[in-house]
Amino acid sequence: MMATITRYESDYDSSCSSTTVPDSRRSSISGDPSHKPHKSNHAAWEAIKRLRFEKGGQVTLDHFKILKRVGSGDIGTVYLCKIRNPVTGLPNNNMYALKVVDREALAVRKKLQRAEIEKEILSGLDHPFLPTLYAEFDASHYSCLVMEFCPGGDLHAARQRQPEKHFSISSAKFYVAETLVALEYLHMMGIVYRDLKPENVLIREDGHIMLSDFDLSLKCDVVPKLIRSTPNLSRQRDHNDDYDDDHDLRCSTPACVIPIQPVLSTCLSLRKTKHTPATTIITEKIEFQVCNTELVVEPLNARSKSFVGTHEYLAPEVISGQGHGGAVDWWTLGVFLYELLYGITPFKGENNEKTLINILKQSLSFPRIGVSTSEEYEEMVKVQDLIARLLVKNPKKRIGSLKGSIEIKKHEFFKGVN
Repeated sequence: MMATITRYESDYDSSCSSTTVPDSRRSSISGDPSHKPHKSNHAAWEAIKRLRFEKGGQVTLDHFKILKRVGSGDIGTVYLCKIRNPVTGLPNNNMYALKVVDREALAVRKKLQRAEIEKEILSGLDHPFLPTLYAEFDASHYSCLVMEFCPGGDLHAARQRQPEKHFSISSAKFYVAETLVALEYLHMMGIVYRDLKPENVLIREDGHIMLSDFDLSLKCDVVPKLIRSTPNLSRQRDHNDDYDDDHDLRCSTPACVIPIQPVLSTCLSLRKTKHTPATTIITEKIEFQVCNTELVVEPLNARSKSFVGTHEYLAPEVISGQGHGGAVDWWTLGVFLYELLYGITPFKGENNEKTLINILKQSLSFPRIGVSTSEEYEEMVKVQDLIARLLVKNPKKRIGSLKGSIEIKKHEFFKGVN
């Protein structure tokens, strides 16, 4: 288990620098735990709703039977539980994860705000690869969160069970693709996760993943943006060219659809040739295409200087203290993919200090893994290219830093992934 480093006085850094925008344009994570559309037909959710109805809207610790302790983290302990008395008309085989947080103990350790941030984040999440918060309540000086239980354990334990303690390329692609989609949703909600590692990726009963532990997450406002990409213009010309070769041919019309010939100049800025002979015939063939419009919802203005995370997963900008934002999640995605594939992290040193130095200064390298087919070799080339693009030390040049998940999902490694 890798050590986690924190700065007690500022584990959650509220110094996030973000653009203030009207509430109508902001992504909000405030939510009612009783409304989770993608879980609306789930038996466990129905049981909680029925319990809440029968108990007059109040759910308490007395309504649950704790079966066993299944894990613990820096701010709380997780138990497996079920509803104590069967709800009328429903089977009582639904299991839940109950996270119990000692508020008094956290207050002494100056980590209470982390627990509050996690609860606020969980209350607004509604995504297949993220936790469902069924109920939350207080019991004495404890805060209790009733969440979805994942019987498959975490990816760290799953990796340890593999024959050579690492996943195949196809398995790694599956888990990383789902993790990428989860991070995409979080960024759209203005949340920088900051704690991706195999121990925090749980496996549901159906084999799909669920991210856990949001106490290190950073919340920021985020403004959606539409980015229009350059259209693909194919030109066939004769010897006299009416176009300025240095002119930028990016579409600039509001609808971003290149118009037909009568209004061609509004998008392509035609200019007249000098002294064109009457006998000269100029032919132009232009293939018109609609410019691709991409929705980018990234917390680009997020800036934190908190020194939080797991040593082997820390991004260079976190270590240097220069301030970090959403790009840290793409760095950790690269480390995550590397570990799933090779069974180790890319910059691990003899101790934590050496690890941090390696992250800042050491070049990326890959262990040798034998491949038996040309297809496997091609896949290995693609995955190593993606990892190299994710593990760029300069966050401004890292894939995903500007367009977020859009850039990453277009990588050849994910070709064919639905």
